[in-house]
Amino acid sequence: MDFHPANIPLPEETQTHRLLLRPLTVGHVDLDYDAVMASREQLNRWSQTTWPTPDFTLAENRADLERHQWEHGEGVAFTYTVLNPAQSRCLGCVYITPIPDSATHHYAHEGYAAKVTFWIRSDELESGLESHLLATLRAWFAAEWPFDRVIYTVSQNSPQAELLDSAGLVQQASITLADGRRCWVYAEPAQAE
Repeated sequence: MDFHPANIPLPEETQTHRLLLRPLTVGHVDLDYDAVMASREQLNRWSQTTWPTPDFTLAENRADLERHQWEHGEGVAFTYTVLNPAQSRCLGCVYITPIPDSATHHYAHEGYAAKVTFWIRSDELESGLESHLLATLRAWFAAEWPFDRVIYTVSQNSPQAELLDSAGLVQQASITLADGRRCWVYAEPAQAE
């Protein structure tokens, strides 16, 4: 079931001088796999899981990308790869999903339409790219997406919480996802309670 207005087309991409965002497809498997494995330990902390495991394979990554591509096509969730402008290197991913069941009542009632999470590869963490990506996402959602309001979620005690705080987003609550992971919820200041 779609969680965005079906009669409004989705943005296909956005680009800045540092990055290009476009829908993640199986065609990105090699670049994505390189970024995932180069950032494995960071992604374990980011996701609060063992994904990706040390023995995670290219075939397993392809299966993940097939699922994300299917979800995007069906309007179930939207995953965008973060590429360098030359499209020769994956810099990370952005996930736009429905509000989790544990928070649906409150956030849907308040007019929020989607949950956003993202990561960048470990070797870019000191470059300012993560802050640049967040600023790009905020502008993109405000200008081109059909959602009135989005929440950003990060794992509790994640360094990304500092990024969202420093960018002026407001921490609103803590939620527990269906699988038991705990996350902080952030939103634009005008949307904070």
